Amino acid sequence: MPTLIRTNCPRDCYDACGILVEKKEGEPLRILGDPEHPVARGRLCSKCAVAYNGVWQDKQARLQHPLRRSGQKGDGAFERISWGEALAEIASKFQAVIDQHGAEAILHTHYSGTLSLLAHFFPNRFFTAIGASEVDPDTICNAAGHVAWHLLYGESGMGFDPRTAKDAASIFVWGANPSHSAPHIAEHWLEGAKANVVVIDPIQTDSAAAADLHVQPRPGSDAALAFGLLHELHAMDAFDQAYIENFTLGAEEVMSTIASCTPEWTAEQTGVPTSTLRQAAELYAAGPSMLWCGQGLQRQSMGGNVMRSVGLLPALTGNIGKPGTGFCYLNYTPAFAGIDLGELSGARLGTTENKAKAKSISHMDLATRLSDSTEFKAFIAWNTNPLASAPNQTALREAMRREDLFTVVLDCFPTDTTAFADIVLPAASFLEFDDITFGYFNLLLGAQTKVSEPLGESLPNQEIFRRIATAMSLEEPALFDDDISLITHMMNQWDPGFDFDELKTRGHVLLGDEPMPMYADGQFNTRSGKIEIASAKAEQMGLPRTPIPHADQAPVDGRIRLITPSSKWRLNDSHANDSHLQVQAGPATVWLSSIEAARCGVIEGQRVNVRNETGTIELTVGIDDTLPDATALSYKGRWPSIEETGVNVNFLHTPNKTDMGESTSVHGTEVYIEPI
Repeated sequence: MPTLIRTNCPRDCYDACGILVEKKEGEPLRILGDPEHPVARGRLCSKCAVAYNGVWQDKQARLQHPLRRSGQKGDGAFERISWGEALAEIASKFQAVIDQHGAEAILHTHYSGTLSLLAHFFPNRFFTAIGASEVDPDTICNAAGHVAWHLLYGESGMGFDPRTAKDAASIFVWGANPSHSAPHIAEHWLEGAKANVVVIDPIQTDSAAAADLHVQPRPGSDAALAFGLLHELHAMDAFDQAYIENFTLGAEEVMSTIASCTPEWTAEQTGVPTSTLRQAAELYAAGPSMLWCGQGLQRQSMGGNVMRSVGLLPALTGNIGKPGTGFCYLNYTPAFAGIDLGELSGARLGTTENKAKAKSISHMDLATRLSDSTEFKAFIAWNTNPLASAPNQTALREAMRREDLFTVVLDCFPTDTTAFADIVLPAASFLEFDDITFGYFNLLLGAQTKVSEPLGESLPNQEIFRRIATAMSLEEPALFDDDISLITHMMNQWDPGFDFDELKTRGHVLLGDEPMPMYADGQFNTRSGKIEIASAKAEQMGLPRTPIPHADQAPVDGRIRLITPSSKWRLNDSHANDSHLQVQAGPATVWLSSIEAARCGVIEGQRVNVRNETGTIELTVGIDDTLPDATALSYKGRWPSIEETGVNVNFLHTPNKTDMGESTSVHGTEVYIEPI
């Protein structure tokens, strides 16, 4: 009989699915969805169901031993070395950099390759303790939205509890694609909702097609659309004057602007018909209404302003703090449970002097800053694969060829990034160590349970950094806290009434028996304690005092706006190396409407050059007549090293920053498309 073990998926995904591992002696693990998990309901997504039973158990695909470069950077030529040799070389090189240039000359980059608490947060202790510099992780994803909602609401990590949807009359999904990025939420929560579902997206995603109403603005016109909706809501007498008076600051400063954003003006700016605008406003006005803003929404040049503008809907209609209402960007579930993430990541470590010298840079500047040999002397990438995901790939590769840039990469697999490393360290997979997982939509915490030994000599992220700290003779005790102590401490902070062994038995815990009320007391974490529609802090940052009804100009001179969202078959760039998923995904494609294809002089199936000032890639044309004018679609997540052409869409990603947060404006990328 097989042994059944519960664990949870730590991928960067809204779903945070429960997993049931079937373990038989001498046979591969069988990875299934946990039938008792409220999100997975016995089935994993199309990505993880394949990859966890495929490449993640392929011993030939995994990194199993420390490696030292034996060829040119980028060639991927390495020799096997021992852990002792690898650690000694890292310690020696890091110490030399610190002695000669200061710890701030060591730059690390990381994100959410394994999004479990120890693997994701603990390694930061090492870098904070020594005073290293950091690539701000959220600038590759969602920093603009975080800054915007901090200005408006005082925080961005407390949204609605999805369980309150049972009381909602409408659910607005703005700039999110649950069908690809949260497939179980799309199927079980969104499509099963009794509420009217409105999806606002320039792309007709599967979620948009299944919605009660799809509002399809031109890319870059979301703020104008938000003000147009507000105009209609005000005309319908849907503004909650008592809520505005008691819980907002500066609403009067946007009223004249709202009044000027007529349906006709909005249609001209956004391409949304006046009838569709009114229908959407009527559904939101009927209330109670919930608003879910996706990560993709703010990946445009004025993405912060977009988030501030869209965030006005619940604020001015009073759809906050009552059953069936609210707004959500992310939920920091561990913090709701009382787990101190600052302590876990070592926020209080390091000297004041070192912290003052340490730098934080944007992913948008990574290629440029790494190319400067006078600034950074060592580079370490962990939990991320920047040579698949970062912008300006051609320049980044050139920067990482520097012989004087000592580079260390941690990963489970050989990737585009490991190919440029001096030392490669093999990371254990989530199936090979205990940890705690969390959801950032549903309020879930779960056990990541060790079901097998680490493959070869691979180690969990946190153990790797403990060993580096030991090799460098560091003495801060917090750098050496073991996993059992850390997990026990987090369980004590959470205090669910049972220990980690019991959590492993249960698999998961949903916080609270009933929906957690958000902002029911009307208190917000802003300077005023209110929703700051007019923000003095924004003014100090050089931003408009209030949100503005901006719409990007349409592309000119034959240029086309390129949208590069998540794929059905890849999770960001995770699982891109699974051969079965490569077959499912098919060739790298750029999708155009028939009209746009004719204008470019291309036909379906033709190979084309897609180019701009940053790079050129070769793609196959697909036809999708639901796309807006002057808009192209190509899904992200491919590894350049696996592609026949050796490139992916990030070779076109010009590192232009958003209006706030120095974040990616990747969905504002413009290109030319030409027949080969």
